[in-house]
Amino acid sequence: MHVVFFGDQHLDSLGGAQVSMRLQREFLERAGHTVTVVAPRMHGARAAAGATDAAYLDLPSMPITLDREYSMTWPGRATDRFLDRAMTTRPPVDLVHVQADFWGAFIGHRYAQRHGIPVVHTMHNRVDVGIAAVTPLHRPVLGALNLWRRAALRGIGRPVGGGDGWAFLRGLAAGASAVTAPSTHFARRLEQHDVFDAVDVIWNGIDDDVRAAVLADRAHSVAEPVEARMPGRPRFVWLGRMSPEKRLLPFLEAWNAAGIDADLEIIGGGGQRAAAEKLVAGRPGVRFAGRLTYPQTLARIAAADALVQTSIGFETQGMTPFEAATLGTPSIISDPDIAAELGGGFWAVADADGAEPARVAALAETLRVAASDISAGTAPTPLPVVAEAFRQSSRTAAMIEVYERVLAED
Repeated sequence: MHVVFFGDQHLDSLGGAQVSMRLQREFLERAGHTVTVVAPRMHGARAAAGATDAAYLDLPSMPITLDREYSMTWPGRATDRFLDRAMTTRPPVDLVHVQADFWGAFIGHRYAQRHGIPVVHTMHNRVDVGIAAVTPLHRPVLGALNLWRRAALRGIGRPVGGGDGWAFLRGLAAGASAVTAPSTHFARRLEQHDVFDAVDVIWNGIDDDVRAAVLADRAHSVAEPVEARMPGRPRFVWLGRMSPEKRLLPFLEAWNAAGIDADLEIIGGGGQRAAAEKLVAGRPGVRFAGRLTYPQTLARIAAADALVQTSIGFETQGMTPFEAATLGTPSIISDPDIAAELGGGFWAVADADGAEPARVAALAETLRVAASDISAGTAPTPLPVVAEAFRQSSRTAAMIEVYERVLAED
């Protein structure tokens, strides 16, 4: 089958959804299917890298961040015409898979409606929490987004009123034949808020081959006991986008307060990097690695004694603790929803629902406990079942079942 992905951002840009979509594309192609990826054209130094990839259909766009990492395409008739012309040179489309929350979602649903193609929509983003994390004006912003959504998707699915984040997601799902979510907790929330009647849970996965190579390089499997760790001070790793909802700065406050004799590597980039570097300036053992490739990132996770997950209430899955678990690295988990999804093999941070000072103090205490456990050889071991269930090959097989069900019902 020919599946067309629609994303808010180019797949070569930084982000968990982009990583997931790149893997989905690769494993769908391995299974014999054709994938086209429709997303805004990138800008800046890395824009040319994806230009030669025949699977990418880059839409005219404008940069929306100072570092030119992210861009947007305006959903309207001009974009519709550009897209329809570009798609005439590609095979007939069987299914549209929208994996976007804003302009990419609007463009994808409009395309599917024009051509009578069924839609599977993967919800990657807890819109209300994400917007509240970056602006105190989140209520009027959500109201404006819903007005934009109603205008852009007029006539698609049933009319959906309301002005909050759940109304926005209900409006996106109105044109879908199936909705998937990357975690059980997010799927249940979508159902409870009437976004969609029955949401399929399909985790984002890890590349089977890269995982195998990383574990081979490390020279021991996930089943090997914790005592086999490389000698030295406890090694912690944090990775992600450096923006408020990821809570990097509160984590570094907790790191300073913990006072542990340990190493910390911080992987990723974003607007808060300068503030983060200032917070830990002069602290021994803290290193900013910048943006790394996917295999490099997984290798750093595998080499660490613990991964630190710090966002609370924002993640719809939280890929990094799952990547760590499947590589045999336990995590410090701040988000109780992610802890419940993992099931075991981690240190849970208390006071996730408290005020920020209490959260920082609780995280500092958990860092102390984790460093002590690592040094003593008593760190928790991730559950083996996660390693199997998180492989991308198994996730793609599950998604293909959803595709086939939708096509059979269409």
